[in-house]
Amino acid sequence: MADANITLIRLTYDSYARRDLAAMLKLLSPEVEMRGTEDLPWGGTYVGHDGAREYFRRLNELTDANPVPEELFGAGEDVVALGRLHGTIRASGHPFDVRMVHIWTVRHGQIVRFAAYIDAPAMLAALAR
Repeated sequence: MADANITLIRLTYDSYARRDLAAMLKLLSPEVEMRGTEDLPWGGTYVGHDGAREYFRRLNELTDANPVPEELFGAGEDVVALGRLHGTIRASGHPFDVRMVHIWTVRHGQIVRFAAYIDAPAMLAALAR
């Protein structure tokens, strides 16, 4: 099961890299819960496909972000991604590169929860430049 869940999460990252939100939504449960670090402008909790759209809209409005999972491993129904989030700040064009931990929860072949943890102080500093 862990291999299938990891494959699903890889597909999710691939869809995001292409900015293919329709493909991503097919992988998310209609009741998905997405959480981001509250200190960030796109942080908070978002529920359902409409919530997922809003999370990505807010993130992409401020950044051109590219998550790069360097390591993925299964932990029960969770998949943990360790890596880097890099890209540019849209307002300034300045680059950023911060550490990230993403925790994805998969049930019955769909993502039901996503929690994004990034180096918030480093990201806030990048946004302020």
